[in-house]
Amino acid sequence: MKDLLFSQFTLGRITLKNRIVMAPMTRSRAINNTPNALMAEYYQQRAGAGLLITEGTSPSPNGLGYSRIPGLYTADQAAGWRSVTDAVHAQGGAMFVQLMHTGRVSHPLNLPAGAKLFAPSAIGLTGTMWTDQEQMQPYPVPAAMTFSEIQDTIDEFVASARLAVEAGFDGVELHAANGYLIEQFINPSANQRTDQYGGSAENRIRFALEIVQKAAAAIGADRIGIRVSPYGASNDMGAYDGIEETYALLAEKLNALGIVYMHVVDHSAMGAPAVSPSVKALIRENFKGTIILSGGYDAQKAEQDLQDHKGELVAFGRAFISNPNLVDKIAQHAALNAPDMSTF
Repeated sequence: MKDLLFSQFTLGRITLKNRIVMAPMTRSRAINNTPNALMAEYYQQRAGAGLLITEGTSPSPNGLGYSRIPGLYTADQAAGWRSVTDAVHAQGGAMFVQLMHTGRVSHPLNLPAGAKLFAPSAIGLTGTMWTDQEQMQPYPVPAAMTFSEIQDTIDEFVASARLAVEAGFDGVELHAANGYLIEQFINPSANQRTDQYGGSAENRIRFALEIVQKAAAAIGADRIGIRVSPYGASNDMGAYDGIEETYALLAEKLNALGIVYMHVVDHSAMGAPAVSPSVKALIRENFKGTIILSGGYDAQKAEQDLQDHKGELVAFGRAFISNPNLVDKIAQHAALNAPDMSTF
């Protein structure tokens, strides 16, 4: 039986040297929200992966909900990212930027002057978040987005996708998982709108689809992926009636738009609720492009799921932080360094 994990794979217009993906992981190292030399070194060290996906990167000042996360909406940020993509490409790697708008997962102290804290509906999160100025602070209630703010935000995603190509990225991953803005529209617990962006499943996925459609027109559908987390519980998300039908419909519509991949998150290995095998099967059935599997994988499980045609690529997360040369270690069956959460 051929070892699939280390085989080449064609993803849109690029060829990956193996099927190992470095998952997106927030690092909060971007001083003034701009990529820097430390970040270039970090990603270059991990360029053994067939595909690297960046940490969540905001397409807008309004989406910088966490301290020190990078943006991609200014020329300086694009130049910073160019140093990162050049470093990765020099090692034969490929790289997508994950565009993440935090929406209500935010605090005014983490946002630049003039930015707005908004979400589909004025529903706040429980709990607290870190701010550099005043440490842990409760989440405020976001403003409900106006129709024009929704259109402006879609346009910001598209402009950021264009900048990504200029910065040397091979593509963009839209973060529609883990309770951030796009998933806030999808999940009715966060979206209680009564206009064309709320109510039915078709309306709740409209925001995601309009971003995809317009970004595809700008940079090509073969440069666009999306990350989803059905049954995910991050940031007050959770299951709801009709969840499987919602993701089946989303997968069908994304398939029609021709995007290059769907990245399906399963965080049950980290204590999150289990993801129903049936929803994974529905996504697989309705989306004919590449599926990236994610969540608690080791090399053996990754190889087995590739052989079983559950997906075409497999994302590894925490192991890449403690093992920059993870791909070589997997190939050599070498022991891995245990992750040290205090350094994350």
